[in-house]
Amino acid sequence: MPDDRDELAIVGGGPAGLAAAEVLAEAGRGVTVYERMPSVARKLLIAGRGGLNITHSEERAEFLARYHPHGCLDAAITAFPPDALRAWCADLGEPTFVGSSGRVFPQSFKASPLLRAWLARLDRLGVRIRTRYRLTALGDALHFETPDGPHAIRPRATLLALGGASWPRLGSDGRWVPLLEGLGVAVTPLEPANGGFAAAWSDRFRERFSGAPLKRVALACAGTTVRGEAVITDSGIEGGAVYALSRVLRDAIAARGSARLIADLRPDLTRDALARRLSGGRPGDSTATRLRKAAGLSPVAAGLLREAAGVLPTDPAALAGLIKAAPLTLTASAPIERAISTAGGVRLDALDGRAMLRTRPGLFLAGEMLDWEAPTGGYLLQGAFAGGRAAAAGMLDWLRETGG
Repeated sequence: MPDDRDELAIVGGGPAGLAAAEVLAEAGRGVTVYERMPSVARKLLIAGRGGLNITHSEERAEFLARYHPHGCLDAAITAFPPDALRAWCADLGEPTFVGSSGRVFPQSFKASPLLRAWLARLDRLGVRIRTRYRLTALGDALHFETPDGPHAIRPRATLLALGGASWPRLGSDGRWVPLLEGLGVAVTPLEPANGGFAAAWSDRFRERFSGAPLKRVALACAGTTVRGEAVITDSGIEGGAVYALSRVLRDAIAARGSARLIADLRPDLTRDALARRLSGGRPGDSTATRLRKAAGLSPVAAGLLREAAGVLPTDPAALAGLIKAAPLTLTASAPIERAISTAGGVRLDALDGRAMLRTRPGLFLAGEMLDWEAPTGGYLLQGAFAGGRAAAAGMLDWLRETGG
């Protein structure tokens, strides 16, 4: 077995792992990143396929409140806030801009130029990257399966940044769960986050509107309301406004077997204003015409209204009330393989303040494999970058403390 005791190992080549590698290498430490896929940061590249939303510009208190459980990443993000991430991007030659929604994007709008510049920096810092290394066992050594056969190392310290279980074809498949549970580490079961939910659409609605966007709506569940957009799918509903409600929808389904999602299809109008509009049409107007002309509903919104109510009321006030609060029943989360991110993971109380496992000195964790979650909108990537850097800082602190 090679003597790797002066080496630091990072297992997982996503944003959290690479961010940690950069901090450690800048501190003069020898670092090797082990990645099971043929290349690193595949999920980052997919996230940037439609425009890389790397962080968000909202105020600090609002920003931190997006993470659950509350306070879970406060220290990490305070140490490396959105402005620091934007400055880091600019230093790599990829300046950013704030979009109309407050989301932050590279000016190139792509992930690949940023990743190329980042990997070049890591190479200059001496970071070694070993691909096609799958972690198979944890103990006194790290054991990997590689194209050249089994390989084991005993690094001075290790950071695991293995992701969750969403989009497993990109690298994060959750196979680390039994490895850590075998060490006695408490792991909350992995569940889909920022994903779609199933609804029992009628055949007619499904065939006509699958793939249609619901724009400028407000969705609510269990006292939480989110304004944004959604998309009707063949089996249910997904999109940004749905993703932001993932946790409360999951909890409702777990508790009662289904979740009641309330859709406000005209959040810009009060119920009374909408009722007045619906009362002002011509006497012979059909309900479909009133929904289109007076209420300003798109065909998919009108179709969703019928899915919610079956028979629509003719009274303007009652119809306005339904438009403002159309009840939808969701029965299950979409499969975790199709979710954007993962909820669950290693319990946060298993770690000390340096992101090190309390029961395994020298073994640190970061990123999505930990039991925190956040909505889309730049929060996930910010959390990964900040969390990876914070874990690296914890490793350096522990190494200094132990004379390593």
